[in-house]
Amino acid sequence: MKTSEMLETYPKSMNLDRTLLARVIETIVECSQVCSACADACLSEDAVADLRKCIRTNLDCADVCDATARVLSRHTGYDANISRALLEACIAACKACGDECEQHASVHEHCRVCAEACRACEAACRELLSTMR
Repeated sequence: MKTSEMLETYPKSMNLDRTLLARVIETIVECSQVCSACADACLSEDAVADLRKCIRTNLDCADVCDATARVLSRHTGYDANISRALLEACIAACKACGDECEQHASVHEHCRVCAEACRACEAACRELLSTMR
C-alpha cells in the first residue's frame, strides 16, 4: 500500500512512529475489508438466520475500522484523545467480532479468516495505543 509513502510526505513532525502508524492503518483497512466480505459470505449461507449476530458484528466492526483508519490518516490539528478513543473502540469491535466469528469458524471458513483478521487488528491497535502520549 501507499500508506507509508503518504505518511512520509507529511510536512510536519508527528507524535507517532510513522512506520508503526502505517502498518496499523493498513491492518485496520484490511480488517474492515475482511469483515465486510465475511458479512456478505454469511448472507450467502443457507442458514443465514443463524448468522444474524455474526453479520451485525461484522458490519459494526467494518464501520468502526473505517472511521478509525480515516482519523488515524489525518494529522493536521491532531487530537490524541480522539485517536485514543477510536483505537479503543476499534479494539472492542475487533474483539467482539473475533469472538463471534470464532464461534462459527469450524463450519464457515470465511468466519475463521475474519476472526484471524480481527485478532491481528486488535493487537495492532493495542500496540499503537500503547505508544500514544
